[in-house]
Amino acid sequence: MSALERFGLAGRVALVTGASRGIGQSIALALADAGARVVVSSRKREGIEATAALIRERGGQAHAVVAHAGVDADQERLVQEAVDVYGGVDIVVANAATNPVFGPVLDADGGIFDKIMQVNVKGPFLLAKAARPWLEKSGKGSMIFISSVGGISPEPLLGLYSVSKAAVLSLSKVLAKEWGPSIRSNCVCPGIVRTKFAEAIWSNDAIVDATIKIQPIPRVAEIEEIAGMVLFLAGDAASYCTGGVYVVDGGHTL
Repeated sequence: MSALERFGLAGRVALVTGASRGIGQSIALALADAGARVVVSSRKREGIEATAALIRERGGQAHAVVAHAGVDADQERLVQEAVDVYGGVDIVVANAATNPVFGPVLDADGGIFDKIMQVNVKGPFLLAKAARPWLEKSGKGSMIFISSVGGISPEPLLGLYSVSKAAVLSLSKVLAKEWGPSIRSNCVCPGIVRTKFAEAIWSNDAIVDATIKIQPIPRVAEIEEIAGMVLFLAGDAASYCTGGVYVVDGGHTL
């Protein structure tokens, strides 16, 4: 197998949550461009149908499934539909996340805490649990969790989100130990990325200036730069990588 072929995903099935826009959509497009058949999921049909249509326009294969990341039955149905449509699952990207609050952590109430943990922590757990038999059967199973630099070092005014992403990072490492060597589990931690989800941060000049002035690469990331790391971890190029935490932040956490 050539070096270039090790980055190819022909014949594999990938499942991406939170794929209606932003990082998730970019990841889905990248995996499809590499040859994978991609199942895209989110709570709203319009967004994931648009992502699936983009993949097909570029010559790829895609199937859209509406599912709530934090609901057990939805995650089981999501994985089963991927199997029914494409015959299995080889790559899973747990990207779906929420952050309905911006401010001091103790200003949030219990309801907000529960919502963040349900989607950001329970969701990846449920998805990994449902996908495990198929990832194991694949023989080249790759589970990829999207965390955040906030999971490594808490970000100002993003306390609960940072707590949830630290839990995702830990979950990825735990599964790497429990699943090895049959399934690889890795975690990607983006810094500030130019997405709708993070607009409250990158559209604030004061926050951006304070953040990027300490970075070796002094700018906000683009979504394709996160997708590139996921593409690497998905295939044979990363066959000896498991339990890793891959930071894509322009050097912010140095």
